[in-house]
Amino acid sequence: MAQQTTDAATGVTMTAAVARRFGPPEVVSIERVLKPSPAPDEVLVRLRASTVSIADHRIRSKDLPRGLGFLAIAALGVFRPRTPILGMEGAGVVEAVGDDVTTYAPGDEVIVLKGGAMGCHAEFVTVRAEGSIARKPAGLSFEESAALVFGGYTALSFFDRVDLGPGVEVLVNGASGAVGTAAVQLAAAAGARVTAVCSGGNAELVRSLGAERVIDYAIEDFAAGDERYDVIVECVGNAPFARSRRVMKPGGALLLVITDLRGMLGERIQSRRSGMLVTHTGTAFGAPVMAEITARAEAGDLRAVVDRTYDLADIVEAHRYVDTGRKRGSVVVRIPGGPHQA
Repeated sequence: MAQQTTDAATGVTMTAAVARRFGPPEVVSIERVLKPSPAPDEVLVRLRASTVSIADHRIRSKDLPRGLGFLAIAALGVFRPRTPILGMEGAGVVEAVGDDVTTYAPGDEVIVLKGGAMGCHAEFVTVRAEGSIARKPAGLSFEESAALVFGGYTALSFFDRVDLGPGVEVLVNGASGAVGTAAVQLAAAAGARVTAVCSGGNAELVRSLGAERVIDYAIEDFAAGDERYDVIVECVGNAPFARSRRVMKPGGALLLVITDLRGMLGERIQSRRSGMLVTHTGTAFGAPVMAEITARAEAGDLRAVVDRTYDLADIVEAHRYVDTGRKRGSVVVRIPGGPHQA
């Protein structure tokens, strides 16, 4: 994604949540920073909502899956976050467009995904007009729309690798999180029979999203059961191929939304030897996936699951809650305000 630019000469600033060092939620503070300006091929979006996701937790705290510590230096930064403004995605209104942009205009309501470039815990963000941006789902609030992006995008990208339909058995491990709730809904909408693995307290939620069967992980080990699955969506990080293989059907797929270095390095040989698909990456990206999120939401196949909503001023509390590991769906951050002269 294009690097965000600023026009220091104008002195126009915005409010943002900034992490100047790694650490607990308290390292995040609200600051005035320069407002970005769109490059010729970019759109400037005034954000109304974003989320605090597991990705924000990992970057802020340097809490990466086992074996991936080297990425803390290569991608996150050495002594401080390389991207001090966190936030992978958001929903808002187009404020301005670059000279070469014809697909969007000021006033358009949109959803955006910055991904690893981050930057959405702020009043304004820039994104390529041909990148990960789409019109906001009609009838949904900015908060609901923002809650769809991270989970919906990830689930759609991974599901692009498999064929879903009637008769397909899908298990979602970690079914109550942002990606899990989206995966349950999308698989059920395709006609698949969905088994959801989550805590007993979230059973009613995942059933309401389309799960036909729910396994309480505190009582039952899905990997020790008699059921077999065509697709396993692993959203927790505790069900690698070695554990999941026993309950996978021949030719099945293990979609490793969360895995460690060992899982990444082993997936090719595991796929080749087993005849199954083992992968930690999806295959659909960019604007088409964002447009699909909007289409699925408007068709009723994908609804937002919002656990809690915080104002940007209370973002430390949002980080604290996400750190508990108990969120259901998304934790949303409302972003009010506008530009000011420095």
